[in-house]
Amino acid sequence: MKATVMTIALLLAGTAYAQTPPPPPAPNAARHMDDLATLLDLNDTQKAQVQSILQEQHAKMKASFEQAKASGTKPDWQQMKAQHEQLQQETLQKLAPVLSATQMKKFEIIQQSMHAHMGHHMAHGPAGAAPAPTQN
Repeated sequence: MKATVMTIALLLAGTAYAQTPPPPPAPNAARHMDDLATLLDLNDTQKAQVQSILQEQHAKMKASFEQAKASGTKPDWQQMKAQHEQLQQETLQKLAPVLSATQMKKFEIIQQSMHAHMGHHMAHGPAGAAPAPTQN
């Protein structure tokens, strides 16, 4: 179960952070969606709707990142975090009519697990970023 939650967390992390590598090959992506469907006890209709919503979130984040990259600007950590939180809220709003209350609670627990895992690895900002020096 713990490994499955971590697998789902990694899937959701990929949709949440545009700086991650490209999505895994289709067989892995399909397996991750199957794992999420199992954890949330989704029916076929819900599975298709959830997959579409998560893909849309990923596409929005990727487009935003590509737009910033094309303009030569690089958003700072706080901007990325704010944008991520906004997209997460949009995603939850879109999932609300699709999932039952129990399924939404499970999804939120999976998200919290993912954030705790990502927070451990990104405690000081994105990979490679050093904390800002303090001045006295």
